[in-house]
Amino acid sequence: MNRSPSLSRRSLLALLLAAPAGAACARAPDTAARPPSRPGPDDLDALLARARLGAEVSFLLVDPATGEVLDARDPNASLPPASVAKTITTLYAWETLGSAHRFTTRLLVTGPIRDGVVQGDLILAGGGDPMLSSDDLGDMAEALRQQGVRGVKGRFLTWAGALPYMEQIDPAQPAHVGYNPAVSGLDLNFNRVQFFWQRQGGGITTRMEATGDRFRPEVRMARMRLDDRDTPLFTFSGGKGTDDWTVAARALNAKGSRWLPVRSSAAYAGEAFRALAAQRGITLGPPTPLAGVAKGTALVTHSSDDLAAVAADMLKFSNNLTAETLGLTTTLARGGRAGSLASSASEMSAWAAARFGAAGIDLVDHSGLGGESRVTAAAMVRVLSGGGVLPTLLRRYDLPAGFGRGTQPVEVRAKTGTLNFASGLAGYILTPGRPLVFAMFMGDLDRRRALSRQERENPPGALEWTSRARRFQQELLARWIAVST
Repeated sequence: MNRSPSLSRRSLLALLLAAPAGAACARAPDTAARPPSRPGPDDLDALLARARLGAEVSFLLVDPATGEVLDARDPNASLPPASVAKTITTLYAWETLGSAHRFTTRLLVTGPIRDGVVQGDLILAGGGDPMLSSDDLGDMAEALRQQGVRGVKGRFLTWAGALPYMEQIDPAQPAHVGYNPAVSGLDLNFNRVQFFWQRQGGGITTRMEATGDRFRPEVRMARMRLDDRDTPLFTFSGGKGTDDWTVAARALNAKGSRWLPVRSSAAYAGEAFRALAAQRGITLGPPTPLAGVAKGTALVTHSSDDLAAVAADMLKFSNNLTAETLGLTTTLARGGRAGSLASSASEMSAWAAARFGAAGIDLVDHSGLGGESRVTAAAMVRVLSGGGVLPTLLRRYDLPAGFGRGTQPVEVRAKTGTLNFASGLAGYILTPGRPLVFAMFMGDLDRRRALSRQERENPPGALEWTSRARRFQQELLARWIAVST
């Protein structure tokens, strides 16, 4: 299809709001028109038997124009949404900040420039930009050079106070996974540092980089020590602006690299900028955090892409840091509680309930990384039915070759979500004249709870379980498409 039809939710909301909680997603009355080829429960039982998930399975398929429930299974079950939660975060930010919102990162000075030297402090002031990269900092350093700056008489300060600092998104994750970094008002490269190693002459050389596409400054605030051991692969300790890692040297092959999370985010950005400035002949002292409000004259300002582009990128690549910064920024803009990710996510859950009538959303963060977040398929369908911008932002979801398709052109726009032994898929089936909204979640919660922290990166059986869950989702989606066209 060449366009995304607009979605009406009037009939759906009437259906769901009028019903008691236990019957909120019952099928439409028998007098409603039904496709004659609708698959029966035996088909679903066969799909579930093949999937061998050993999990709770919940789904809901609705025609939002009529309110007809076309297919459902336990739609009020509360299950982890995983990254499907990012669709809620997108709407939360979109409605509050606006699609044109941009994040700014500034270089401020507290004194005049004389003979190329700032007669005061230079402040790298973050604005909560989740997309800030080493390339952006390099361009800012070049802009500073072009204004004739060669040095600073005072201090080089970093300011991350635009957002509250969080050491990590989910404390239950292994310490070394790159998708669980710190969150603050000054983040760089999604708060990941790239660890390189190479075996040479009987030893191992290492390097830590703030890697961008064009600029790759080395940083020393993230430090790696080689330990002669087999396990654990990594250990972490930090404080006072440093991230200290150890790695099991026996586990390293001849040459390689790995992204690690950054915890001291302002120090990381500050050191990277200092190195990039030095490459352009600008001498700065070591970065020092600024605890108060960043004040001064802006010499250089970098603006991010607009929220429309940032949100589309987040939904495409499912970046957790982007989701958390969007959520925190939105909560602060609304005057809500953002002292922790949990409190900010609670504000977002309450907003969704009020905005869409979506009872059944209880999130602990904005990315879906935290395994204690819960969403029902019924609530997700309500949100999607009111999220008119989402069909244009979500990625196209194509079924693999060999899956049955309907008789008319169909486009699916959806967001996936995956945690260990939990999986979700929610979005839109866009058919000519009849867009449908769906959500499906499944999770083996007992198996999830049994995992240790170290097992969470790649627990035994998780990849196979996820593969079967995705296959089930694709088969269910294929059968929906077949009866809707």
